[in-house]
Amino acid sequence: MAEKKATTKAAPKKEAAKKAPAKKAAAKKTVIALNAENAGFKAGDVYQALAAAGAAQTVAEIAKNAKISEEEALLGIGWLFKEGKIKNEDNKVVLA
Repeated sequence: MAEKKATTKAAPKKEAAKKAPAKKAAAKKTVIALNAENAGFKAGDVYQALAAAGAAQTVAEIAKNAKISEEEALLGIGWLFKEGKIKNEDNKVVLA
């Protein structure tokens, strides 16, 4: 029987060439404490973001400027709508 020679370069495996599709990173879930204190703080964040901008903003813009999630921005917006501090203007939120 002939002996096999050791090679320094390994032949690529067919299975190794087929890579499994990369898994998407799981989206971060925001956990919001649903209580009056937290809603009040988020309302303050939203109000300050709107006051600083001085113009109507979308929910995404408010969340970005206030450095909170969109869910938290919506919580604060709801509070401010109830108090009559903000209004809707062309699908954007503006101080009343």
